[in-house]
Amino acid sequence: MPLTPAIEEPQIHESAQGPRVTPAASRTAQTPRPVPGPRPAAVPRPGRPGPARPAPPAQRAAQATPGPVPAAPTAPSVSAAVPQIQLIPASAEGALDAAEEAVDLLLDTGRAPGDILVLTTGDPHPWAAHELSFGEAAYWALHDAGDDVFYADATQVQRAAGRPVVVFAANGGPVDTVAGSLPVALTRAGALLIVCGDPQQINSVLGAGV
Repeated sequence: MPLTPAIEEPQIHESAQGPRVTPAASRTAQTPRPVPGPRPAAVPRPGRPGPARPAPPAQRAAQATPGPVPAAPTAPSVSAAVPQIQLIPASAEGALDAAEEAVDLLLDTGRAPGDILVLTTGDPHPWAAHELSFGEAAYWALHDAGDDVFYADATQVQRAAGRPVVVFAANGGPVDTVAGSLPVALTRAGALLIVCGDPQQINSVLGAGV
C-alpha cells in the first residue's frame, strides 16, 4: 500500500493497533547533512590501550539536556503483537543522520537507552565500528548487557535480540539487504519500528511483508 509522506512535523507515536506506516516530514535528499562522527570520548577501558570508547548515547543525552529527565510517554508493552511502523523519508546518504535524530528524540522523550536497537544497511555507525575494534566478543557483550542503545549491521539482525524500539537506517549497501533484513527487523521491534530511507523502496518491502 503506497505511502505519501505528510508535511507536518515528525512525531513518534507508539500503538499496538495493527501495522501502520506513518510518514514523517519529508527530508531534503539533495543536501543531506553529514553523518555524525563518534560520540564524545569516555573513560578508556581498564587495561586496554588505544583510544577511549565513544560515550554511550545515554551519556550524550544527559550532557545535552541537563536537569530532570522528561517522563516516558505511555507506550504499548514489548509483548505487543504488531509494532507501529513509522517511515522517515531520507536518501541513502542521509538515512544514518535521520536515524540519529530519531534516537535523540526517543531519548529526549523518556525512552530508556536499552530500549533501542539501531540497524544499518550500509556503512556501520561510528559507535559500532569503534566497539568492533575491540573484538566481536566484547562488542556483543554490550548487546547482551542491554543497558544502552546498540548499533548493528542489518545483516546481523538475526543475532540481535528484540527491543521495544528498532530504528532501521537504509544507508546504502547491497540492494537486497533492505529486502532481506527489514522484515526481520519488524519482528525484533516490540512496540515501534522506525525506518529511515527511500519511501518507494521501503513501501515495496513492507507492502509484501506485512
